[in-house]
Amino acid sequence: MRNKTFGWNVLKVALALGLIVGGGITYMLQQKDREELTFDGQQAYQHALAQCALGPRPSGSAVGWATGDYIIRQLEKATWEVTTQEFDYRGVRIRNIVGRRGKGAPVLLGAHYDTRRLADQDPHAPSQAVPGGNDGASGVAVLLELARVLSQESLHNDIWLAFFDAEDNGGLDGWPWSVGATYMAEHLTIRPEAVIVVDMVGDADQQLYWERNSDRALMEQLWGLAAELGYDEQFIPRYKWAMTDDHTPFLQRGIPAVDIIDFDYPYWHTVQDTCDKVSPESLERVGRVLEEWLEGNE
Repeated sequence: MRNKTFGWNVLKVALALGLIVGGGITYMLQQKDREELTFDGQQAYQHALAQCALGPRPSGSAVGWATGDYIIRQLEKATWEVTTQEFDYRGVRIRNIVGRRGKGAPVLLGAHYDTRRLADQDPHAPSQAVPGGNDGASGVAVLLELARVLSQESLHNDIWLAFFDAEDNGGLDGWPWSVGATYMAEHLTIRPEAVIVVDMVGDADQQLYWERNSDRALMEQLWGLAAELGYDEQFIPRYKWAMTDDHTPFLQRGIPAVDIIDFDYPYWHTVQDTCDKVSPESLERVGRVLEEWLEGNE
């Protein structure tokens, strides 16, 4: 159920008719008091553009640290409780960031904000850094827009928005994947009841398959909600990829975790991974599914 209220007469008429229009898609309301989802893909996209404007954002770089500062400012602006988790790894200063709001059992939503320092999948520019328009900026953009729209009153869980550092150095100079997420998982003092990671979710040609290592029951919930919202062409309930990602350290500790990822992205780890490849509509679909799940989860 929604507790958010809107004063616009247009919305009142839409509710009376049992129809609501958002993001170019018309939804049939199943309950008279169900209100419009408020996640805005265009606003999320502005967060992606802001990150891309900084340039590549590798862990330990000044630009990477500035990206973390940007995330903290946005969370504080939305009045979330913010904490950081800092540590050194191979001589590099790493910083995880967590925004918290809500009550009850904790649920963690995560995304990495670092970008890969070498475009090793790009045959023409393997020594250049990856801009990270989709692989980095898109997941952060979704979480920051959720920070704007999720109200204390609408939540049934203690929501953690976790921004992981040092995900994307895997395979470079002996670095593993998901350094920041692994550190957080190893230092949990409270166990989340679920973890959802969003990674590379902004591709205009969005194809979100079930990930083979993710928790099946939780995936069924999320993809089921996506189908109810009219997103069944983009949220495809079939297995395709098996990923090692920021959900992996939590799965290894027995915590139900899901990786929402579009690995059919042709610009992965190339210099072509720029913000013009990111679609506000794709961000909105993911954000609205998560908003619906969080506000309906009890």
